[in-house]
Amino acid sequence: MMALLLLLAACAGSGTGEAETVDLRQRYHDMTGCTMEAVVTCGQEGLEWEALLRCEYAPDGESTVEVLEPESIAGVRAMLSGSDWQIEYEDACLNAGALSSEEISPAVCLPRLMSALRDGWLLEENREEWNETPCLRLSVDQSGLQDGKIVSTVWLRQEDGTPLRGEVAVDGEIILTADFTSFAFCDTIEPAGESGAA
Repeated sequence: MMALLLLLAACAGSGTGEAETVDLRQRYHDMTGCTMEAVVTCGQEGLEWEALLRCEYAPDGESTVEVLEPESIAGVRAMLSGSDWQIEYEDACLNAGALSSEEISPAVCLPRLMSALRDGWLLEENREEWNETPCLRLSVDQSGLQDGKIVSTVWLRQEDGTPLRGEVAVDGEIILTADFTSFAFCDTIEPAGESGAA
């Protein structure tokens, strides 16, 4: 009898977690947009890269990503309308560049994480701390255009559901990471982990 009660309690706990995940993802799916800043890093040998990026993400319109740091490339902007990515700098447009066979550029890291939260296939969910912050960790699959397996993993703060950390992996190799410094739905942006929308 005790074993049966423990089993039922475990099932009930699992259901609560699933409901929380569904509610969180629905919030991202229904949003009209968000603004965020994050340190995006590529650690692949020979392709090491790090920058502080600001992204204005519009699911149904044009999203923009701007480099804030380092100073040497500050002001470089990438614009996304559908899947047409270009880097814009002083009115000159260049190809964004790619890190894998799936042609993932550092410029698309933040929009891709948002897209994964909205529409990707959920693979894993669990409670986990990141830098001593209680989070809900979600791993989401999005099929690549070249048949590569793209998995985005996001750590969402349990207190407010905003992102703290993100990773993008292609065929099992993590190619990009994002450490969020601020996030807000729609028009306002505040330091990550603070009140209300952040």
